[in-house]
Amino acid sequence: MSKSTKKVISIVVTILLFALSLVTIVPFIWMFVSSFAPNSEIVKITGGIFPAPTTLDNYANIQKTFNFFRLFANSVFIATVKTVLVIYISAVLGYVFSKMHFRGRNVLFGAVLSTMMLPWAVTIIPQYEMMVQFGWLDTYRSLIVPGLVSGFGVFLFRQSIGSISDEIIEAAKLDGAGDARIFHQIILPMSRNSIAALAIFTFLWNWEDYLWPFLMITDSDKMLLSVGLKMFNGQYGTDYGGLFAATSLAIIPVIIVYMVFQKQFIAGIATGSGK
Repeated sequence: MSKSTKKVISIVVTILLFALSLVTIVPFIWMFVSSFAPNSEIVKITGGIFPAPTTLDNYANIQKTFNFFRLFANSVFIATVKTVLVIYISAVLGYVFSKMHFRGRNVLFGAVLSTMMLPWAVTIIPQYEMMVQFGWLDTYRSLIVPGLVSGFGVFLFRQSIGSISDEIIEAAKLDGAGDARIFHQIILPMSRNSIAALAIFTFLWNWEDYLWPFLMITDSDKMLLSVGLKMFNGQYGTDYGGLFAATSLAIIPVIIVYMVFQKQFIAGIATGSGK
């Protein structure tokens, strides 16, 4: 292939990637600009693509529409707690399935992976019945406990930890280190890429989850932000300006998490994709 052909292909690929990035970014820009516009400006048919940003009332009134900051704090708490617990449990199981040898290990690992094959919608009714029997409705336990074991997380850590040399672990054992010390002082620090990747995915999944929190929580003080945003939808209309303002603030934690872990994110996915 000649240099001119390679250059043409590179230009075409660059243009395609730029076009795809615009398709992804422009709706977010439109939403952010619209959060500074009144409803009349947002829903009008005539005019330009973007509404004219002329007001800050949408941001000033979201706390009046509903207890935005309380719901925001609830979502941060649930997403953070679940992310930390899922990472730790996935790392422990990944270490067990990767470095410990016992009868039935592969069968158990296959059972964990099989949970990834089931559509989540299939388990909604059984899980709901279990929460009723446990008396966990309208409690945060119903949001945290059912999702503590992640098949994807276990698989990711098993692949990542499997690439760690057995000689390192054997040397630590010769120095008198137990499994708990090896896991916390050797395995976890060497798995930071996988931790970053799973942290981003888990936080995002829990931050944007709507259906399960909607079914479990009815107390307005315990409600999550993803469910609370529906309060902008009235019987006869929708406060689009307030909805866009609240949504713009709601994506801030996701952006922060990604910015914190972005350096390890790609490396973590590459590590977990194969041994």
